Formats: sequence, C-alpha cells, structure tokens
Amino acid sequence: MSNKAFEPAKLGSLTLANHLVMAPMTRSRALGNVPNELMAEYYRQRATAGLIITEGTSPSANGLGYARIPGLFNQEQVTNWQRITETVHHHGGHIFVQLMHAGRIFHGHNLPEGAEGVAPSAIAAAGDMWTDQAQMQPNATPRALRTEELATVRDEYVHSAKLALEAGFDGVELHGANGYLLEQFLNPASNQRTDAYGGSVQNRARFVLEVTRAVVEAIGAERTGIRLSPWGVASDMPHYPEIDETYAYLAEELQKIGVVYVHLVDHSSMGAPAVPAETVATIREKFTGTLILAGGYTSMDQIEAALADKADLVAIGRPFISNPDLVERLKAGQPLAEPDFATFYAPGPNGFADGYTDYPLADGQPAGTFSPSYEA
Repeated sequence: MSNKAFEPAKLGSLTLANHLVMAPMTRSRALGNVPNELMAEYYRQRATAGLIITEGTSPSANGLGYARIPGLFNQEQVTNWQRITETVHHHGGHIFVQLMHAGRIFHGHNLPEGAEGVAPSAIAAAGDMWTDQAQMQPNATPRALRTEELATVRDEYVHSAKLALEAGFDGVELHGANGYLLEQFLNPASNQRTDAYGGSVQNRARFVLEVTRAVVEAIGAERTGIRLSPWGVASDMPHYPEIDETYAYLAEELQKIGVVYVHLVDHSSMGAPAVPAETVATIREKFTGTLILAGGYTSMDQIEAALADKADLVAIGRPFISNPDLVERLKAGQPLAEPDFATFYAPGPNGFADGYTDYPLADGQPAGTFSPSYEA
C-alpha cells in the first residue's frame, strides 16, 4: 500500500516517520501531578506515531484543574518527563508536550495547597467535574486575574517551555482550545474584562499572542505549536458573532510569529457543531506553516482526503487509546479495537493500567511490558 500518510513528513527541522499525530488526550494517571513509569509505557507503546502530543500538562500549580493531570513546573516533574521522552525517542518517535492551563475549569479539591483557580473573569463554567475527594462537584468560580498579574502567568508558560526542553521534549503545544485558559481570553462569554485584554477581537487575542511570542522567543518557533478550536463548544464555550474574525486574526498573527504548526480540532464527531470549511480555508490561507487537522479521523480514506486537501498532518485521538499499534493496523487495513470508555480517566478493577497500557496488539500479543500496582 502506498499512502502519503505513511511517508516521512517534515515538521520544522524534524523529520517524522509518518504524517500521523497522536492527539493530546487527558488520561488522569499522573498521581500527585507527577509523570510516572506507567505513563512512560503508555507513550512507548504508541511511539510509531509520527508525532505524539502529550496529554494536557499544566505550566503552573494554578492550572491543575482536573484530578491527576501532570504538571511541568518543578524539577521532579522534569526528571519524570525525561524518562518518557527518552523512551519515545529510543523507539523512533517524536514528542511535544501540550501546555494546558485549565483556568476556570477547576475545583479546589484538584489543586495543590496554596494554588487557586484563576481566569480572565470571575465567571464559573457550567457543569461538573470529578474530584477524588468528593466525586462529582460543580466547577468552582475562579478569581479574575489582575492586569499586572498577566505577565506572571505568561512567564509561567515560558518557564514550563524551557523545562520542556530540559526534559527532552522536541517542542511544546500551547493549548488554546477546548475552553481552557487561553481560549477563555478569546471568548467574550468567559472574558468580560474592561482593560486592554477584553472587549475587541484584538484585545481578547492579546494574551494568547503575548504568551505565544514569549514562548517562541524562549525556545524557538520551530519548537512551538498551538492548538485552536474555532466553533468549538467544549467546557462551556458558547458561540459568538466574531468567531471567524477572531481566528482569521489569530492566523495572521501566528504567521508573523512563525510558530511551527497550528493544530485545528473539530469535535463534530463527538456531537459538536462542525467547523465550517470556510473557516479552515481562511486559516489555511493566512497561515502557511504546518497545519494539523484533528477530529474523527478513523479511516484511511478520511486521512488521505485530509492530506490531499488542507492538512499537512492528521491527528488521531481515541483510536490511539485502544490501538497502541494504530499506525500498523491502518497500514495493514486491520480492524480497530474499541476503547473502554469507563477507564478513560479512571482506573479499572485491577488499577490504573486497565484501559491504559493493557490493550493488546492486533495479533493478540500484549503491547505492554510494565504493570505496576497503583492504588485506585
């Protein structure tokens, strides 16, 4: 079979083994917000992806909104992430860390002592989230960031990006999608500021662009990507009249900054409205770097069609959970295994390895070699 998907791909100065990207997916296995050996095995199993983008990883204690998500802001986290990057590289893969500050998507039970939920405005997101201490709880109300604090938050991203290189990552992806802190600045429903970071499209995009420029200055444009979700509704992000104007402006400015890629996600396969083709076309026109498209790609026909049209790379999410050998299965035309939704973010009867590192290969052989006994 000769498909573009399986040919080597360029990403900045990197040469990827193929055009397939493992999309970032929260899996909630980082006990104490520190990466571990079980996570190293999970990423090792999937290192045949051309590029792995890690689960959302907080650049600060304040950004740890969910239970058991990893951070990258202290030396213990750097050391443990280094084990993961080393094993991915040893098996021929490349890996970016996704820096995700959860912002107003948080509950105090999920934050370490001394941390607090912060956001553009003191507006709670609708909905509940899991806490290990009290199970499902409503999203809490964040404290609005003061104007003079924004430089500190920006610098947290920069510090984390520098630590990412120390940990051996090939680069970082700034999470500007799915309703987390950076997108909270973009959307007028979550950003009702009256200073220079609220109001107009340009003002609401200001913080996103300041963070991106600062990270690029610190680690280089070829090591910096960003994820965006135009027309997305995740994490209580309602639509607003200037959506297309916002993302056209972002695309223009990201082109000037020179980020190595823009990663667009479309959640229509999960029930959200589809991103209009015109929106993607506008972004593609204004941003000439690598464009990664994500959203419901499960067949070679879909992947090849995307690569023949707007996409330079195609990101795949949930199929990578239950198919550690996804690249090989797609190449051989083998059926894909279905995931166990109950263990996406929680342990199974036998612990955190259930539904995480215990999915077999297509031939029935185990993909994993490591099964520690974590307490549920």
